[in-house]
Amino acid sequence: MANDKVILQVENLVTAFDTEEGRIRAVDDVSFEVKKGQTLGIVGESGCGKSVTALSVMRLLPKPTGIIENGRILFDGIDILGLPADRMHEIRGRRISMVFQEPMTSLNPVHKIGKQLGEIFQLHFQGMADQDIRDESIALLHKVGIPEPELRMEEYPHQISGGMRQRVMIALALACKPDILIADEPTTALDVTIQAQILELIKDLQRESGMVVIFITHDLGVIAEVCDDVVVMYAGKVAETASAFELFKNPQHPYTQGLLNSIPRLEIPRKTKLNIIRGIVPSLYELPSGCRFRNRCPHAMEICATEPPPLLSVGEDHYASCYLYTGSQNNF
Repeated sequence: MANDKVILQVENLVTAFDTEEGRIRAVDDVSFEVKKGQTLGIVGESGCGKSVTALSVMRLLPKPTGIIENGRILFDGIDILGLPADRMHEIRGRRISMVFQEPMTSLNPVHKIGKQLGEIFQLHFQGMADQDIRDESIALLHKVGIPEPELRMEEYPHQISGGMRQRVMIALALACKPDILIADEPTTALDVTIQAQILELIKDLQRESGMVVIFITHDLGVIAEVCDDVVVMYAGKVAETASAFELFKNPQHPYTQGLLNSIPRLEIPRKTKLNIIRGIVPSLYELPSGCRFRNRCPHAMEICATEPPPLLSVGEDHYASCYLYTGSQNNF
């Protein structure tokens, strides 16, 4: 169960990349917090900055192009952006772990599953006996639901299925019993049955260990299934943040409303045109002035073209970045 202790706090994070066309901001003034035992969902279309936010927390941005220009990332009250590389090395993997988007490219194709699991223990628990490493690795594979783990230890990633590779990735991330697990699109490219199993596995492991889980996804069904709180991102900025229940019951930002209206429903007659959000996400090279959603927004006003809207309170622990709420509400 969650308690009131905030374990991760991201404040005004700005992450940029140097490109041939100049510097672009992939994450622009993003803030959120997660309490112990909670699950936070970060949702939005491709290219909105979800994965870059996660890589910023892990301090795994590509060098030298990726730069954190501003902000703080407080883990257990310590700003990890100011830590030297060796201290961050101790935290990464052991205290904060990440399940990456594509297990086939994240696992080393020329090393057996057992060797890759063993390297985690060798790295973070130096001096651990080889037999203990093997026993722990087998126990981990068993824990994440992989049948015949002793045999899987001797196999290469290409010899096992996509769902099983994803379970291996989760085992790698959980090897050191982290305080925070970041899952970046953990069910992408898996069929719905395997998706459900992976989501249930992560929920079970969270209940058992009390770790924080940050789910990065574009799938609102995953958000509804597993998350306590939600951050909706659009073009690098936070559009809305609320509890999952409140967000689905009472979405306030036009972008969130558009996402929810786009979900097909069983009661809709056959061959009815699906609702869509017209237009496309703007390129980071050609962001519109003011509100970044204004070119696609049915409620756009003149003020939307001038200054980016602040994140405003629209309910209890519910905030939306929209000028529709500037009349009587207070800034976050």
